[in-house]
Amino acid sequence: MQQHEHGTRTFASDNWAGVHPEVLAAMSAANAGHVPSYGGDSYTFDAIERINAELGDGEVFFLFSGTAANVLCLQSMVRPHQGVICAETAHINTSECGAPEKHIGCKLLTVPSPNGKITPAGIAAHLHHLGNEHHVQPRAVSITQASEYGTVYTAREIKAIADFAHANALLLHMDGARIFNAAAALDVPLRAITSEAGVDALSFGGTKNGLLAGEAAVFFNQKLADDFEYRRMQGMQLSSKMRFIAVQFSALLTAGLWKRSAGHANRMAKLLAARIAEIPEVRITQSVDANSVFAELPAHVVPRVQAGYFFHIWNETTSEARWITSFDTTEDDVDGLAGLIREALNTKERSWT
Repeated sequence: MQQHEHGTRTFASDNWAGVHPEVLAAMSAANAGHVPSYGGDSYTFDAIERINAELGDGEVFFLFSGTAANVLCLQSMVRPHQGVICAETAHINTSECGAPEKHIGCKLLTVPSPNGKITPAGIAAHLHHLGNEHHVQPRAVSITQASEYGTVYTAREIKAIADFAHANALLLHMDGARIFNAAAALDVPLRAITSEAGVDALSFGGTKNGLLAGEAAVFFNQKLADDFEYRRMQGMQLSSKMRFIAVQFSALLTAGLWKRSAGHANRMAKLLAARIAEIPEVRITQSVDANSVFAELPAHVVPRVQAGYFFHIWNETTSEARWITSFDTTEDDVDGLAGLIREALNTKERSWT
């Protein structure tokens, strides 16, 4: 892994940001005295109550990582001879080192997704050879909200996918690593794009929105959670000091912190998109719905710009960059990145009169 200087501002990922001060304060306040371990404490009960109030009634299990949330959720939904239909760009397909296939034994059935999103028509393309023992049997659909391209599913789009899935004996999983950014972008309650839209199981991600290590599996189809406590233990995701995961979610779901943090990150992405849209040599490639900006820029300037504000190249063939903003991204960061791109390209800033 490439080493980067401590304290450098980046647009690599919202995972690169620190922990929100209000979350750290909550963790510090919880660091007093002894409480029951493994989730038998009042902090965990409080967090579960808050999550259900925001999402709708479900079975909630706290975990350490997003990949574990995805794998363990899907493991509760499919068997080894079954398949999960997902976007070809899905994190479970491109960025989890084959973890679903390894730990579940299932097959991922991918759908072309030039904008990161899938549709009922794309799902339908995999509904063949049903009941034929020579073929993997589709059992679940997984969508990512916001998608890996930063695009956002509306509540109506999710409901259409859920209805189609359920009509065809499929379950719907949502990878909600950036669900807070999606809800803030749509200006809707979290429940509107989860339980009320027909999602069966949710990987509820907090780490990208200012938590230290806060993820959860939430089952709205509660039958899927019947033995999840054992799956979590076998999956090495049961925290002994669970209060320190739980209290992070309680902080995030208090006083509108989740919306403030996600909304700010989204606004910084919109600002960045506006700044770089003025640079003729840079072409924005995706709709900027949440906190990600995708754009193609000349390959020869990439190393120089990365040296100032590190970011990832999403597609090396087309020199497509991915810039992600965070709860702590500032306007100075945005202006600095845009200015450095201009400098590297020797492009003058547009003057407004």
